[in-house]
Amino acid sequence: MQILVAGGAGYIGSHTCVALLEAGHDVIVADNFSNSKPVTLDRIKAISGKDLIFYEIDVTDAAAVETVFANHVIDGIIHFAGFKAVGESSEQPLAYYYNNLVSTMVLARACEKYEVKRFVFSSSATVYGENAIPFVETMSLLPTTNPYGETKAMSERILSDVARVHADWSVVLLRYFNPVGAHKSGLIGEAPNGIPNNLVPYIAQVARGKLKKLRVFGNDYPTPDGTGVRDYIHVCDLAEGHVAALDHLSEGVHIYNLGTGQGTSVLELVKAFEEANGMAVPFEIVERRPGDIAECYADTSKAEQKLDWVAKRDIVDMCKDAWQFEKGFKE
Repeated sequence: MQILVAGGAGYIGSHTCVALLEAGHDVIVADNFSNSKPVTLDRIKAISGKDLIFYEIDVTDAAAVETVFANHVIDGIIHFAGFKAVGESSEQPLAYYYNNLVSTMVLARACEKYEVKRFVFSSSATVYGENAIPFVETMSLLPTTNPYGETKAMSERILSDVARVHADWSVVLLRYFNPVGAHKSGLIGEAPNGIPNNLVPYIAQVARGKLKKLRVFGNDYPTPDGTGVRDYIHVCDLAEGHVAALDHLSEGVHIYNLGTGQGTSVLELVKAFEEANGMAVPFEIVERRPGDIAECYADTSKAEQKLDWVAKRDIVDMCKDAWQFEKGFKE
């Protein structure tokens, strides 16, 4: 298939482009580099040995998106083009509501006009809010802890409502847990513009000496060591989950958790990084971050059964690959 990947130069998007190309799909990337770098596209090509088509556009721009759809026969889209920092969303709610919701609606309207019936959406475990764990796809959503989570839940509802009108559409809502790591080549990984919002690239930049110490947001959560517990998934496993979703498309709306089903605390992850790479990572405990919850991890049985997909890489793999990328990445 020819797949439009919105946000394909970003962290998860770039790894998914590699997985798609290696699986034999053709890829069109739309990205405005708001939180990514142009060099990533060259590295996708270097890893896969295949070319892709690129449009430097903002997918909230309906006219620009229309040009892409008019120029190509698109078989399906994967929508990664959203702002993604939980803390930042609490500080800049309007930016998050505008970008994340308008991009979803613009892409969905283009799909409707050009009869593109396959839509895979990059959602988040944040939509579960402070629910009982493990999180299961059938739970009621409680994403009231931060605006970022609200935008993901609203986008899910928008796409689900559109799919109800168009019975021949296939909409897949992939609820990610916490992607970490990098491609084993060391060529692509998480390279945010500015100070990292996610834990592992922050740890890696501290290890490299670019940042002085890691800030751990809170150590008074009701968890074994007081720090937040998350389900960390290797980004390459996550990327392969998208290919599996395309391979198992059927009409209607389908929701899948993509995680490992295991929780790891912040301090456990720091220790794993230190042991995997033979180095110390200095840290300090600071106040809790707005919008964070104590603990979350996935029930992954549905994806295992329906998509024939399971996360294969462990925390050690994630830490080694993240450090390999950090060592080799040039700003």
